[in-house]
Order: sequence, then C-alpha cells, then structure tokens
Amino acid sequence: MGFLTLSARVAGRRRPLVPDWQMPWPPDEAGGEGLTLRELITRIVREEVQAFEKRQEERKLVRILTETQIESGLEKGRVDSGGRNLHQKVDADAAAGTALQAFEDGLYLVFLDDEEQRDLDKQVFLQHDSKLTFVRLALLAGA
Repeated sequence: MGFLTLSARVAGRRRPLVPDWQMPWPPDEAGGEGLTLRELITRIVREEVQAFEKRQEERKLVRILTETQIESGLEKGRVDSGGRNLHQKVDADAAAGTALQAFEDGLYLVFLDDEEQRDLDKQVFLQHDSKLTFVRLALLAGA
C-alpha cells in the first residue's frame, strides 16, 4: 500500500495553506482500480470528516501536558489540555457536495502529479507515490 500526499495552496502565496499530509492509498475498497476525480474528491472529504470527528473525540479527554508540549503551545499562542465538547456536527455528504460544487464553480483547481484535472467525471489513476494538490483561487474584488 502506498500513500497519497495531499497539498493545499492558495494562488499567489508562497507558503502552503496547511502543511502537506498523507493518507494511505489505495483504501481497502478501491482494489487498485481507477476512479473518477469526483469519487476521489468525495473519498478525501469523507476521510477528512472522519479525522475531524476523531480529533473532536480526543479533545473531550483532559490530557496532562509535558513541559515541552506547554512550551510548544506557548510559542503557537495556545496551550490546550482538552476537556471540551464542542458539539460540532459535520455531514460528510453535504461537505463532499460543497467541495464538488466549489470545484465546478472554479473556486479551486486540482493537480494530480502536477497535471491539472478539469473534469470531475474523467477517470484518474493514482500511483503509490501520487501527489494531489488543491489550489484555492483568490477572488478579485474591485470597482
């Protein structure tokens, strides 16, 4: 099994929107077959919703922080020992729908292994070391 590296950037900025992250690929149900860009984006959104829900569950627990964790938190401007229930619900289907609509509306671009993907229904093939980059476009405002 390989890993799919994900990157999120904003057009016109040097630094990434968030640090790159990886997810195991292919998932067990994929079986190494091709899938459409629509299916790929939907799977990624669903994985991220699950990861968000897991982080929320972990924040419910109060943790004892080490001195290093406290210092790191102070440098970032926030020391968090958990113990909160934020009650944030995310509908994975709605989140995937929003991501797909945003792509269709041209709010972001998708590059798979440095090749722009323009069609949600076109089949894409991932390698064991593929990189998927989302580039959020900055909207221009003016008179």
